[in-house]
Amino acid sequence: MNAYLGIDIGSISTKGVVINENNEIIANSYLWTEGDPINAVKQVLNELKSKIDDSIQVKAVGTTGSARRLIGSVLDAQVVKNEITAHAIGTMSRVPDVRTILEIGGQDSKIILLNGGIVTDYAMNTICAAGTGSFLMSQAKRLGLQIEELGELALKSKNPTRIAARCTVFAESDLVHKAQIGHKKEDIVAGICTAVVNNYLNNVGKGKKIYAPAVFQGGVSKNVGVVKAFERVLGHEVYVDEFGHLMGCLGVAILAKKSKKFRDFDFNIQEINFVTKGKECEKCSNNCEIIYVYKEDKLIDSWGNRCERAESGLA
Repeated sequence: MNAYLGIDIGSISTKGVVINENNEIIANSYLWTEGDPINAVKQVLNELKSKIDDSIQVKAVGTTGSARRLIGSVLDAQVVKNEITAHAIGTMSRVPDVRTILEIGGQDSKIILLNGGIVTDYAMNTICAAGTGSFLMSQAKRLGLQIEELGELALKSKNPTRIAARCTVFAESDLVHKAQIGHKKEDIVAGICTAVVNNYLNNVGKGKKIYAPAVFQGGVSKNVGVVKAFERVLGHEVYVDEFGHLMGCLGVAILAKKSKKFRDFDFNIQEINFVTKGKECEKCSNNCEIIYVYKEDKLIDSWGNRCERAESGLA
């Protein structure tokens, strides 16, 4: 059976799926990137391979996410796509009539607006962490909780605490103050969830009309407290797919299938040595920072240059 591989490499997590001809996920993997995207992808591939049998042959590969170019080179991917396109394609394969995609990841967030299956507008936030998963993780640690505990605890709140969420520093100092004056832990947690939603809507979603059906995805969508906060603030249901954290890799796997540039893919890259090197090119006044990728000491790709002078080798 022919299958297709999609990899989404983010700053916090690396995700992978194998899909069949009907765009159904037959294997998936979700691991922490831990600052080493190449090693994370090797682990994801190893896990995916263990979940499929020998009758399945991957014929095309796609990559997306912040390290998509790097991993695309490592895997010799047929398709390398930005997160907006990948998430839109993946989400529409699960919710064909989706109008709004709300996405909150580990260190960034985005909103995608669609009409008739066409992306009409989008926005991304990669600067402020106050409305992201890393913010929730830091607040959970401050409260002595596991990140997985936040959602259910938030649902127990009857009176969510108002938390200032303009930025992480303000939110943390406000959280400490509210705890010191006696606010219940579940109320504080519910307040944090609401603060994440308000920060997202006032920054990423600022000036944008959010239409239903709205789909919430990304790692933070697994937090039921944030889901309920979105529904409370927006005034309508927010759909969370069981594979909502995999929409990027699902979308790029679908695009790889559509590329028709098929060849057999070998999962066994664990023993291959990949190295990246960065160097500032001094061949002209642009002073471009060039990234070079080597496979077993052989240069396989480079990017970052704004002219052709640095393409062939180290500047």
